[in-house]
Amino acid sequence: MLKKVFIVYILFIAGLPVTGQSKHDIIDSYFKALVQNQQFSGNVLVIENNRIVYEKSFGYADYTTKTPNTSSIRFPVASISKLLTATAILQLKEKGLLNITDAVNHYLPDFPYPEITLRHLLSHTSGLPPYNAFFDKEKNEQPGKVFSNNDFMPGIVRNKQALIYQPGEKGNYDNINFILLALIVEKVSGMTYPAYIKKHILQPAGMNETSLLPLPEQFNRADINNFAFPHVYLHPYDSMPVKSNSIPYVREYWHAYGFNGFGDYISTTRDLWKFDQALYNNRLLRKQTLEEAFIPTKLNSGENNPDAFGLGWEIEKDSSLGKMVYHSGAAMGLSSNILRNITKKQTVILFDNAHFNAHENATNVMKLLNDQQVDMPKKSIANVYGAVLLNKGAAAAKETLFILRKDSSNYYLSEDEMNTLGYDFMGNNNPYHLPEKHLYKQAVETLKMNVELFPGSWNAYDSYAEALLADGQKEEAIKMYKKSVELNPGNESGKKTLQKLLQQNPVK
Repeated sequence: MLKKVFIVYILFIAGLPVTGQSKHDIIDSYFKALVQNQQFSGNVLVIENNRIVYEKSFGYADYTTKTPNTSSIRFPVASISKLLTATAILQLKEKGLLNITDAVNHYLPDFPYPEITLRHLLSHTSGLPPYNAFFDKEKNEQPGKVFSNNDFMPGIVRNKQALIYQPGEKGNYDNINFILLALIVEKVSGMTYPAYIKKHILQPAGMNETSLLPLPEQFNRADINNFAFPHVYLHPYDSMPVKSNSIPYVREYWHAYGFNGFGDYISTTRDLWKFDQALYNNRLLRKQTLEEAFIPTKLNSGENNPDAFGLGWEIEKDSSLGKMVYHSGAAMGLSSNILRNITKKQTVILFDNAHFNAHENATNVMKLLNDQQVDMPKKSIANVYGAVLLNKGAAAAKETLFILRKDSSNYYLSEDEMNTLGYDFMGNNNPYHLPEKHLYKQAVETLKMNVELFPGSWNAYDSYAEALLADGQKEEAIKMYKKSVELNPGNESGKKTLQKLLQQNPVK
């Protein structure tokens, strides 16, 4: 099935002159619209030439207690933590204590993949499978164990897995690379990973509000002071999110995996600004080293890594606004982003503790900062439709949909989001491993509506057929599968299901 979740915002309100308002007011209008449409909860800080252009907080650090987000609230920055690890490695390179072209097993002799280098780790081109592949079996056998970096190398050796591709052949972003880099920092520096980061990065940059908080604590503790807890919307139609640590699967997963190096720091927008300043002022790394870090790594073929990773940093492929480098972070109930336009010395720092679109929003803010037009956020009709369908029934939901559809300035309708809503009602997608809940009648109604709205879509018919089948309506399901295959003869999955149904239910 084709399942997509979010619309990309591309143009501002038609006819609104960007030059008629201050940059602060334009950015503020954008975030107010996001919040009104339930698409942002967190902090944003926008800097230009070392001057604050915009700074504001929205939503709640804890939706249960209605504790608001504030400019001084500490957020889990997730994979932005990787920038600290990469900086540490590059500092050790500058001191002549390591070379990024060296094999990993030069520093970690037991590492069983001699062809992988530090550069492969920094650029996510190592070919290593996720750490789950090495540890999930032992995790299931020892449900109470918390795996730490001390367990990492023995586990890698004990449960060696095949590489998913030869190092440097391709690229795929994975946390395992930075766990290994953290171990190398410890081996080469003779210090623990947190101690090195504090002494050589946080203190020189003046980042007094940044500290390591292991992931098992981030997702299991309820008593963290001045902390924005991650939240998730369990269903597209929900009006309020729940704390991620209220979900047993989330707590259990992060209780088990306490590896350092890739996602375990908490910080504030102001402290990440200090990091940004320290990079511009070369207090952490030399200019030449940073320039090297901001170049996309070449694959073995000589082509750039399609993910455009340099040495720890990702590089924006579109350079029309200037050279932009960034890193995003995401976990179960949060997203973060630091986006730096190094040509124009502009920086956007953004945390969101209830959504997964920090990079999209940071990119839009950067466009607004540079007098480009972006779309004012709109509310999803699919989400409103789902809530009305669940609470008031099919007739009211249909009426609401067609009313809102006329208000294209404030609402948008997406086939893919209607499709996702239908599958959510079916209960097929359960990423948080919650007790199964199958609302087949609502699923059928939603996907029937999607067919009515998008009659030329083979995928809409295929999804509708699947819902009908789940609801026990085999004859109707056969009709819809036939229509789907008619629209798309390449729908092999639909063909197989249709053939099976026809064998079980021959047409008389």
